[in-house]
Amino acid sequence: MVDWPEPGTPVKVVIKTWSGMVEHEGLALPPSGPKLVTLKLVNGYNVSYPESYLESIEVLDEVQMAEDDTPPPAPQDETLPLVHLLHTGGTIASKVDYATGAVTARFEPHELLDAVPELRSVARIRAVKLGNMWSDDIRPRHWNRMLKATEEAFAEGAVGVVITHGTDTLHLSAAALGYGWAGAGGRPPGRIVITGSQRSPDRGSSDAAENLIAAVHWAAHGPAPTGYRDASVVILHAASSDGSCAVLPGVACRKYHSSRRDAFKPINQDALAFVLNDGGGPVIEMAEHEPADARVEAISPMLFDENIKIAQFIADAHLQPELVKAGIEGGFDALLFHGTGLGHLPISDPQDDSVENTVLRLMLEDHCANDGVVVVVAQTIEGPINMNVYAKGREQQAMGIIGHGSLCPPTSALVKLHHLLSRGEGRDGVAAGWVEDLCGENPDDARE
Repeated sequence: MVDWPEPGTPVKVVIKTWSGMVEHEGLALPPSGPKLVTLKLVNGYNVSYPESYLESIEVLDEVQMAEDDTPPPAPQDETLPLVHLLHTGGTIASKVDYATGAVTARFEPHELLDAVPELRSVARIRAVKLGNMWSDDIRPRHWNRMLKATEEAFAEGAVGVVITHGTDTLHLSAAALGYGWAGAGGRPPGRIVITGSQRSPDRGSSDAAENLIAAVHWAAHGPAPTGYRDASVVILHAASSDGSCAVLPGVACRKYHSSRRDAFKPINQDALAFVLNDGGGPVIEMAEHEPADARVEAISPMLFDENIKIAQFIADAHLQPELVKAGIEGGFDALLFHGTGLGHLPISDPQDDSVENTVLRLMLEDHCANDGVVVVVAQTIEGPINMNVYAKGREQQAMGIIGHGSLCPPTSALVKLHHLLSRGEGRDGVAAGWVEDLCGENPDDARE
């Protein structure tokens, strides 16, 4: 096997071909296939040869590549509203870096506008690269960076912000932006949109361009946020076909399908609006909602305490007390259980054959008595937590387990819990805040 240099390394190679020895200079690239070596030549073209053809490799200090003849970016219309586009990663805004052969963020404004020229008639774009991450690697510290970047965007005169994000945890970041700006009762100075794509831009079935157009249109021309349901919104395909993108409340939606283009749905409420695009340009169609009163504009967002740790558990036949004990003894700030049905945990032993249930009940009883934070959310995704229906639920409430009355989706609930813990008000603060409708996650009009 050939010891091929790292991608982007300047090299000179000698190749033995049927017509004799050939010498090439350029940049090493990742192999384009098994047992191949691949090189970007100084003229910009790529070549590949079988490993067996390689006679020698010399690493150079540098090579003189052909000049980039990309034309300068076209000027943007200064009369259009300013929208900041914050790139965090994902496939919606990507390009091939020909120095390395890797896919990287497409974050330069002119590149974005060249890729989706329809944006030129929608808004004036300033693109900012926050990162280039798989969304499953995003942590609360990255939520804070997004919040700070939105604050900076509004301070610079942007009327809206669009965050491009990988779809796997997009709903978590959307909730974080919603709670960060509106969880304390305020509203952001402008519109905040999170979008992504299920299909990469180089595929014929890609949803990237339409999602981005709809997101930028809402950020530039949508209704001013009230801070209720709309502090942050998620905009992605409303159906598997093109033509309509749904505007979803950031604190009350989630990804429900791994691959469909319409992978996101609102939870316990309806979409806020739709952005229609039949070829004549995007048009906003508002859904029928009782309009909310606009809250006072927040000066800055509330950030998340990055030191907080939350342990999550699934209530099922394999929930063992040893797992919960590890969370308690590990000093986690809260225990979050995804409960069965209306919010139940395996803490009863009516047949006297499941002592682990009893151990778990005693453990949680003791933890709650010592001001430990224990919260239950619904595995079912939709529907309320109602611990008044069954005796077990009433017992859980008596133990001090929080959760009754909540409509908050389970993923948004994780973010809400982190937000409440970040206030530093302890268990009582979490219990009080949990039943509140902070920014649209527990709407009264969604209760049966």
